[in-house]
Parts: sequence; structure tokens; C-alpha cells
Amino acid sequence: MSLLNVGARALLANQVALQTTGHNIANVSTAGYSRQSVSMQTVQGQFSGGGYIGNGVQVATILRNHNELLTRQAAAAQAVQAGDTVRAERLAQLQDVFKGGTSGLGAAITDMLNSLADVVASPNDITARTVTLTRMDEMASRMRGSAEQLQEIAYSVTEQLNNDATRINQLAKSIAEANEQIARVKGNGQSPNDLLDRRDQLIRELNQYIQTTQIPADDGTVGVFIGGSQALVLGSAASEVSVGESTQFPGSGQMRLFFNRQGAAPVEMEDGTLGGGEVAGLLRFANNGLTEGRNLLGRMALAIGMSMNAQNRLGLTLDGNTGGDLFTVPASSPGYTKSLTAVGSTVSYSDPTRFAASDYEVRFTPSGDPMVVRLSDNQATSFTGTTYPAQLTVDGLTFHLPAGGAAGESILFKPFTGAAATMQSLVYSPRELAAANPVNAAMGTSNGGTLQLASLKATGIPALTLPAAGTPATLTFNGTGGFTITNGGTPMDIATTPPTPLTPITVGPPPVYSYTSGQAINIDGWQITLQGNPNAGDTVTVGNALDPLHGGIYTRNAGNASALMALRDVKMFDESTLADGYAGLMAQVGTRTQSAQYAANLSESIASNLEASRTAVSGVNLDEEAAKLIQYQQAYQASAKVLQIAQNIFDNLIQTMGR
Repeated sequence: MSLLNVGARALLANQVALQTTGHNIANVSTAGYSRQSVSMQTVQGQFSGGGYIGNGVQVATILRNHNELLTRQAAAAQAVQAGDTVRAERLAQLQDVFKGGTSGLGAAITDMLNSLADVVASPNDITARTVTLTRMDEMASRMRGSAEQLQEIAYSVTEQLNNDATRINQLAKSIAEANEQIARVKGNGQSPNDLLDRRDQLIRELNQYIQTTQIPADDGTVGVFIGGSQALVLGSAASEVSVGESTQFPGSGQMRLFFNRQGAAPVEMEDGTLGGGEVAGLLRFANNGLTEGRNLLGRMALAIGMSMNAQNRLGLTLDGNTGGDLFTVPASSPGYTKSLTAVGSTVSYSDPTRFAASDYEVRFTPSGDPMVVRLSDNQATSFTGTTYPAQLTVDGLTFHLPAGGAAGESILFKPFTGAAATMQSLVYSPRELAAANPVNAAMGTSNGGTLQLASLKATGIPALTLPAAGTPATLTFNGTGGFTITNGGTPMDIATTPPTPLTPITVGPPPVYSYTSGQAINIDGWQITLQGNPNAGDTVTVGNALDPLHGGIYTRNAGNASALMALRDVKMFDESTLADGYAGLMAQVGTRTQSAQYAANLSESIASNLEASRTAVSGVNLDEEAAKLIQYQQAYQASAKVLQIAQNIFDNLIQTMGR
């Protein structure tokens, strides 16, 4: 009987081994499956006078080939990869918005500025003026088109975030259910391998959407935490997440992930605490990459619109009227805050040449003083002793605060976000393009030097004051490098903010100012540039272009059109000129996209290596399993042979005993 028992046990043990091997082969393509192997142990022998007689073999347990460290590392790496990949994909979409070529926004800006050359050459040519206005309308249309594309990207990102939040909630519920099943069957002392595989696979899938931390419990369950400390799954209970607008800055459009625990208020989670996963990558894109694109586009729209509007207002139309705005530009932008005392805060625009493509926060320090923080680089400008209502000027922006806030409160400003979306061309009649200067200049008829007029334009700095009709301002030169002024104001240094009066070389009266050939002279909101060496007594007169003495000569003047065209060489965008600003925008977005793609490739490589290491431990090797099949088949057949021999011996014994 002992031999029969040995054979039976061996037969059953090898049957289990064959079944386990078949289970491995069947699940070779199952995601998350860990290879299983049979652990066998010797049955305790039976003591006899001649020693212990062996009683065969039995199955101790079914082992799960699994490395907890590698599994967690692979899941974390896959989370980082998912976040980097989705961010790189979205930035590539953003890059497509700011394309080059003839159909791009840059070409429209260049065509608009270049079209002014024909107006300069022939200021009373209606066709040339019409072409310029058409180019302006096309540029504004492409600004709006680019803004609409950004809005479409933002909408698709929001939809994907909501879908990801739904999927996170589903996976969390499934993990909680797996926890409950594992805890229920863990009491028998054996490991539920397939359930553990299923839970690990669910956690890996969850990490595709949001990076998690897992902490095992004594009952076999696993706690799953997000954002460092928020328990998404605890035992058999699962919480939920949702995506919505920041409660700190309502109305701002900033997206946040909220942790919703039953019976408690939602917790707004900062993007930096989420780690990896699609949700983290999308939030990073929405709140940083997409915001940067909107700010770059909005800054360009505002700078072009404000500078061209200001210059056109300094000129004269074909009908002799003062020019108006060429484009719609917002006068101000609201501040976003939950602080009741700071409601009504706004930001207005003062100097387009100083704009930085960034959002801003006004933060109130413990002492109650406001501090303006440029969010693109965290550059802070502090103010002390502020009285309210207050105005704070930074980067060509003026922040208007009706009242102060409590310590720790802040106000978010997005001055450039919506500027491009509302840009429209305002001038449709070619006669309304203010191409002419409001002033003209004439050299003295008796001048004997080499003095020549290089340029004359209105600047509006410090304020445009047209010479009265019949009383032109006269510059009289002394032949020794100086000049005096009659009927004019004081020459100003417009390089300072605000402009400051130039110091005369001789106090006078009248005061004598220094003259340098080719150096602009700024007086009363207009600027004249002269070249050459004047003799003593040489004069230049600057008068009102609408003076009846000049008739309609202003209609053939293109000084203000020249000034409009000259705006393309003004540095406006981080030391780039207006003409080169779009190229700089493309380069900035392209650099950000390439950097994101590099990060995605790197994280993909790391995740692949870690997954390969995990698979080397847990994966099924078909060649190895085939060899085991043969091994266990032979062992099974040998066990059956033992049973057959034991049966023959037993039959012979019965026959012998029956005689």
C-alpha cells in the first residue's frame, strides 16, 4: 500500500505541475500575468527498524514569479512616460498652430508691413491704401484663427482630462474590489496568484493616468495613494477624482485635479504633486504650455495693435482728420481671485515694447504689501508702503488694486490670454489711413550750409502739440554746433521714462542746445532728424501741416506711413523686432516641443528597460515551458508506471494469499 500511495502522490503532484505549465502557456499573451511554478516537497518518511522509508512527494504551493520592487519601478516609469508622451503630443499640436510659410501668421504680418511701402511711395494712391487695409484685415483674421485653434486644443484637452478622470475612478473601484476578494481568500494561507496579477495590472493601468504610491496592509490589501498622501483606494473603499477650474482663481480657466472623498470637501491638488501620468501631463500642458502659446500670441496681437494704433492716431487722413485706431485691442484685463477685498482688480497696458509673455500674480506678503510675480520665471517686484486704491507698474503693465488682500492671498492676472481672439481691423475706407504727418518742415531759403532733412514724424512724446497755424516752430543754428528754438517747446530725451528735458549748452536767453548731424531732435511730440553742417543763421521751420498756407500738400505726405512701416524695426518681443517677433515665437514654441519630445523619448527608454527587467522575472518563456511539459509528462508517466507496478504486486499478493 505504501508504494501505491507514493505513486498516487507523485501522479497528483505531476498532474498539478502539468496543469500549471499549461496555465502559463495559455496566459503567455495575458497583460500583467506572472509566471507560476509548482513548489514540491517530500512527504515525511515512515520510521522502521531499518530507518525512515520515503512516502513520496506532495505539492507545497504554487509560486508566483514576481518581484515587487521591479513591478513598482516599472509602473512608476510608465506613469512618467505617459505624462511626457501626452505633453509632447499636445505641444506638437501647439507647434502646428504657429506654422511658417505663406499661410502662416508671420507672412501676414510681413505682408501688412511691407504693403506700406507702396503707400509711402504714393500716399494719395487709393489702390495702395486699399491693399494695406486688406493686409491689415488678413493679419487680424489670422490672429483670430490662431486663437480659435488654441481654443480647440484647450477644449480637446479638457475633454481628455474628464475622460481620464472617469477612467481613474473606474480603475480605483476595480482595485478596491480586487482588494476585497484577496483579503477574503487570503485566510487559507495560500497566495491567490491570479487575483494578485489582476490587481497589479489594474494598478499599472491606473499609473498610465496618474502616478500612484502603494502601501501593503496585513490583510493582503494594498492602499493606493495619489498626490503623495491622498488615499484613492484604502482596503475595499475607493474615492473619486474630478477635473475642474481652480477654486483659488475662479474664472481664470486654470485647470486642477480634485480629490473627492466621501463626506469631505473636495481637495484641490497642485499640479506639481501629481508626478506622472496622462492627467499630470495634460494639466502641465494646459496650465503652462498652452498658456505660454496664448500669451505669446496675445502679446504679439497687443503689441502690434497698440503700436500701430498709437502711430496712426498721430497722423492725418486724406481728408485732413486725425487718424483713429486701426485694430481693436482690449483696454484692460480682469484679475482672478477668491479674495473678496481684491475683487475688481484689473491690469491695463502702457508700454508694448516692455511686454513679457507671461501670466502674473499679485501676492500679499505677511506685512500686507503687494508683490508682483511674473510666473514665467518667478521674477518678483515688491512694493512697500502701498496705499489703496493702488497702481503697480511692471513690464509695461499697470496693475490696479482697489484694496489690499490678507497675508497669503493672491490675484492672478492673464493680460494676454484673450487679446488675439478679439482682434479686428477697424478701418475699411482707404481715405481713413493716416499716412501724412501732422507737421511739415521747410529749410530756410537763405541757408548756406549743407543742412538736409533726413526725417520728420510725430511721436506723441510727451504729448503731441501741433504748431498753431501761421506760427511755426523755428530752429536757428549758430554754426558752432548749437541751435535755438522759437515758438517751440523744450527738446526732450525720450530714451528716459518718463522723458526728461535736455540740458542746454548755453542757458541763454534764449537757451542754446547741442546739434549733432543725424541725431534726432524731439520737441512737442514730433521728431526731426537733420544731417549736414549748417552755417550760422541757417534755419528749419516746423509747422502745422493743415496750415492754409500749405494748401493740400499734406495729402502728398507719407511721413506717418513711413513711421508705421518703421515699427517693424522696433524691438518689442524680448529684444526681437516686430518683424522678427513671429520667428522668435516659432522658435520658442519649437524649442519647448523638442525638449518635451526628448523627455518623452528618454522616459520611454527607461520605462521599456524596467518593463523588460520585470518581464524577465515574471514573463512566460514558451521554450522553457515546453521543456517543462516534456519533463512533467515523463514524470507523470513514470508515476503511472509506479502505480501499475504497485497494482501488479498487490494483485499477485492477493492471488498468493488466496491459495
